[in-house]
Amino acid sequence: MADRELPTDETAHLIASDKVEGTAVYNPAGEKLGSVHNFMVNKISGKVEYAVMSFGGFLGIGESYHPLPWDVLTYDTTQNGYVVDLDKETLEKGPTYKRGSEPQYTRSYASTIHGYYGVPFV
Repeated sequence: MADRELPTDETAHLIASDKVEGTAVYNPAGEKLGSVHNFMVNKISGKVEYAVMSFGGFLGIGESYHPLPWDVLTYDTTQNGYVVDLDKETLEKGPTYKRGSEPQYTRSYASTIHGYYGVPFV
C-alpha cells in the first residue's frame, strides 16, 4: 500500500472544494446553464447549503450569480457536472446578484431562495 498513492482531492463520495468550483451545471436536457462559482457552507453543521452558480457574461464580465439550494443539484457522472431541473428562464427570474453586490445570507434571504425553488427551509 505504501507504493499506491491515495487520492487527496477526490474519493468515491468526497471531493475537494476547489474541484467543485468551475464544475458545469446543466438542465435535464443537457443544456449548460452555468457553472459552480462557489458554495456556502453552514459553519455549525458543516453541510453545504448553497451552490452559487455563475451565469452569463464573458470572461467574468457581466456574470450574474444565482444561489441554489444544494439539494436541487444532482451530480451526473456521464456529464461530469451537476444537473438542476430548471430552464434558463426560471433561473434568470430567480434570486440573483452581480459581483460587488453580494447579499447577506440572512434567514430572510435563505427563505426567499428556498421559497423560489420550492425547497423547504428549516
